[in-house]
Amino acid sequence: MDSLEENINEDLIKERAQCNFDVSELTYFLDDGKENTEQRRKFEKIVFSFKELKDPVSEEYLSHKEKYENAIRKSSLLVKITKENFQDMESEMTEKLGINGILARVAQAVIKDVSPFLLHFGMFVPTIVGQGDAEQLSYWLPRALDMNIIGAYVQTELGHGTYVRGLETTATYDPETEEFVLNSPTLTSYKWWPGGLGCTANHCIVTAQLYTKEQCHGVHNFVVQIRDEETHIPRMGVRVGEIGPKMGFNTADNGFLEFQNYRVPRKAMLMKNAKVLKDGTYVKPTNEKLTYGTMVYVRVSLVSEVALHLAKAATIAIRYSAVRRQSKLKLDEPELQILDYTTQQHKLFICIATSYALDMAGKWLWKTYKKVSRDIGHGKTDSLPELHALACCLKAISTADAAACIEKCRLACGGHGYMSSSNLPLLYGLITATCTYEGDNTVLLLQTASGHYRNSISRSNYIYITAWEAAAVLLCRHPASPTPISIDTAPESSLLMRASPHTEITCERVSFWSQTESIKYNTTLLLSNTRTLLPWYLVKAWDQKENAKDVKTTVSYLHHAYNNRYEKWDNTTENIIIGLQIVAAGKISSSVKSLNKRVEKGLAYEDAWNLTSVQLTRAAEAHCRAVLVSTYWAETQRRTATLSSSLRVVLQTLAELYVVYWALETVGDLLQLLNSTLGAYDGRVYERLMAEALKSPLNAEPVNRTFDTHLKPLMQGKL
Repeated sequence: MDSLEENINEDLIKERAQCNFDVSELTYFLDDGKENTEQRRKFEKIVFSFKELKDPVSEEYLSHKEKYENAIRKSSLLVKITKENFQDMESEMTEKLGINGILARVAQAVIKDVSPFLLHFGMFVPTIVGQGDAEQLSYWLPRALDMNIIGAYVQTELGHGTYVRGLETTATYDPETEEFVLNSPTLTSYKWWPGGLGCTANHCIVTAQLYTKEQCHGVHNFVVQIRDEETHIPRMGVRVGEIGPKMGFNTADNGFLEFQNYRVPRKAMLMKNAKVLKDGTYVKPTNEKLTYGTMVYVRVSLVSEVALHLAKAATIAIRYSAVRRQSKLKLDEPELQILDYTTQQHKLFICIATSYALDMAGKWLWKTYKKVSRDIGHGKTDSLPELHALACCLKAISTADAAACIEKCRLACGGHGYMSSSNLPLLYGLITATCTYEGDNTVLLLQTASGHYRNSISRSNYIYITAWEAAAVLLCRHPASPTPISIDTAPESSLLMRASPHTEITCERVSFWSQTESIKYNTTLLLSNTRTLLPWYLVKAWDQKENAKDVKTTVSYLHHAYNNRYEKWDNTTENIIIGLQIVAAGKISSSVKSLNKRVEKGLAYEDAWNLTSVQLTRAAEAHCRAVLVSTYWAETQRRTATLSSSLRVVLQTLAELYVVYWALETVGDLLQLLNSTLGAYDGRVYERLMAEALKSPLNAEPVNRTFDTHLKPLMQGKL
């Protein structure tokens, strides 16, 4: 077989020749400037020159243990390369993780799954930076950045994830020794899931319930050494291990952790905000919001991260669709490229648009995060609730959308998309994990303030009825058949409400609507069993709708909706966006009405909130979509203003496609970076599939030894 790098598929050559804009200009646009592109390429060139980073056998053929060991070997080499070559790199691209910003990107190409160091740079270091005082920063940060210690972020437990206040691990202060005593009192209190904990980390950030002077002060973070720095053996009082194979992230050594009367010094508690004095006196943070100021970091970063995964999948599927030919429309013509079928375009073009939408929204969110962080540094926290809500909703909707699109890409590649060598199954495994993590950790911060809101809207006599013929619970204004049943007297209706599909029925100018499927956007990211940030934020925003100056930027549409300040429909993209905002405003309004009605009827606020939770989820989803669509469109207009007209038209058309698609739904440049047989630059799909197949260790011998030990005796009846 000739070298796969020597020839490029003719269909790909033809498709690329039809491009009417400068590809380099688009690359610079995606990298936020030519300088960043040059730095990235410089890094990639050096990294990919190391033969030690190339696998003679694909990772899919390795055992669970071998995959982890291989990932550690590669990750360690990548850190060494970074330290030796790029200490002086300063750019927007490297800002988030210091010198490891580009490393995180390239590591995805070198390590097809994930690096065991992911949580060290992604959560351990940022938490120290955000919550450590000056003394703690001077001690821990240099050691962490130089990889003298390796850390994990250890919050989730076997029995609790999203409900942070329910965590059971305890840290009890002993004033006589000036130490905290850590304990895992129950099996469900074992820490479970943290990446890098199983075999890699020797230190970790531990989230535990703080007790001083026999009083619980809620969850706080502690820097805890769990393994000896010389021998890596777990310390006395620490039981730690790895939880085993998973759907994805199998090189991340997710682990478990138990403490038995394990003592750490008083300064192990991160004390930038809250403090414990030597005598055990607890000092509250000057502003409790400051405690969470840096915890949105990972959620903010995830939006851009999932955009990158989706971009890879879309590139693979588009390239494969350009070279794959299947069936004829006319007998006297060649088989068509499957990319020429309208159905294939319908599947894939929205995936491209979604990757751009998430990329732009992620960059916009990152800039917002930086601004709010600067404000927090000056003691200004007014914008922090909005940032929390933004990070929550964009994380939820971006991960769900990316997972759905990557699955579309896999299906668009037919049977070959099911092959591990296509890299699509791995990408799907990675992206579906993002739908869960950070929802189980700090994505949803419970609103601890009691909160008092004005009943600023008129009460409608809403009641629940059970419409058996529609197999759904419907919300209505007027009596209907069968006889309306109050939710208070028929709590089983809430179960039907949670299970019913999205349905809308109009009767006598009144909309009867069932509740949406709450799992669509990972409900745990939007709701928990009490007041969660995003719905609570939306309820508060609706209460402020009458006063424009009180309404934050991303919910300003509520003021316009309340005052009905919209121009006549003119069928423009802007009008579609306004339409989505009106839908969101309507759902928020209806949620508040339902919530108020239940409170008026005497329900405790928490119970009323719980019974309205599915409706609040619908409102949150609608708000998230309105924010994402409007942000993508606005950022496209702003960022393409200085581009060439040819590229600007393409990017704006892509944004229009995204807006129109959701309106209808609701009535890298290096070969190595894709790691795919289907999406390689040269389009030599079938040659690469065969080449990868020949690498299988099972093909290294003509007859596997199991033939003599099992198959032959079985077939000859001699077992």
